[in-house]
Amino acid sequence: MLQSCDTMQPQTNGTNGTMSSSILITGGAGYIGSHTVAVLLEASTPHELVVVDNLSNAHREQGQKKPESLRIVEELTGKNIHFYDADIRDAEKLSEIFNKHNIECVIHFAALKAVGESVDKPLEYYQVNISGTCTLFDVMRKHGVYKLVYSSSCTVYGEPRKLPIDEAHPTGLGLTSPYGKSKYFCEEIMKDICRSDPKWTVVSLRYFNPVGAHLSGRIGEDPAGTPNNLMPYISQVAVGRLPELQVFGNNYQTSDGTGVRDYIHVVDLAAGHERAVRLLQQPGASGFHAVNLGTGVGYSVLQMIKAFEEASGRKIPYKIVGRRPGDISENYADVSLSHRLLGWRATRTLEDMCRDTWRWQSAHPNGFKS
Repeated sequence: MLQSCDTMQPQTNGTNGTMSSSILITGGAGYIGSHTVAVLLEASTPHELVVVDNLSNAHREQGQKKPESLRIVEELTGKNIHFYDADIRDAEKLSEIFNKHNIECVIHFAALKAVGESVDKPLEYYQVNISGTCTLFDVMRKHGVYKLVYSSSCTVYGEPRKLPIDEAHPTGLGLTSPYGKSKYFCEEIMKDICRSDPKWTVVSLRYFNPVGAHLSGRIGEDPAGTPNNLMPYISQVAVGRLPELQVFGNNYQTSDGTGVRDYIHVVDLAAGHERAVRLLQQPGASGFHAVNLGTGVGYSVLQMIKAFEEASGRKIPYKIVGRRPGDISENYADVSLSHRLLGWRATRTLEDMCRDTWRWQSAHPNGFKS
């Protein structure tokens, strides 16, 4: 029998003895997931939080029941999190969790997420990101849970036809990586599910490029192995964990030849999920909704290096290498829909992103590992 890694049983409503409603968060021990858990608890959500994670990209200290990210979030908030070490492809374990908790909605982060790695390991990405997601949806349906916030990506747009990219931009055309394809395929599956049954409500949040860390400096991005994303790579170079940064290409059609991306602070991104959960709870909410989460501003790789040097006071050595398979030259978001539909906008600056990343990395040169 699957056991929750906490000392508390699901709380009951004292007036009628029924279980408190819960939000299930898959992949909730990871970078974006743990920050979203923190934001939900800091916002005093009335729901219990139930996290499922197979720890493929999260660290748990020997002898601890919960991964470090969630253990620290509990310390920061003074609130409990129900945690299960489980894989979303395991329907039997997922069903046990649904049976134990009164789950009202799901925030689905669990996925493999590195664009470059997905080119080398496409089968693994399709197995986890598509097969695992379908297993989750099937278990949700069997337990009468039809509300979902999905962790999608701006990679579903492929090479931009126009900038900034809004939600009406075509998706699925010219996709450059199995990662992006897996997110696109999952969105198409969710659209079909919503068409087939009006009970479903899905908010698919298309992230641009999450960076930064919690203001406390106690949780942040801690990728397993060599980082695949720019900001953790820069920060690990700054702290001396890696010798130099590789810049993948300097011959793009951009201001300085390096790739341009829309970077968003992870706490702003997490707040977008809290707003999406509110949308799910509105009377009459139904159907599939895709929403960009970004800032609407693009920065090049060289601009990011300079900003991080200023925030950290450290020189970032780098060398230019060939382009990376699956990368595109430039993208940044039109975020007007997120303002209208969610009442949300990013408020943190590039300076905030670099400063908060450095606060986390300088205090934790080896990430969560003690």
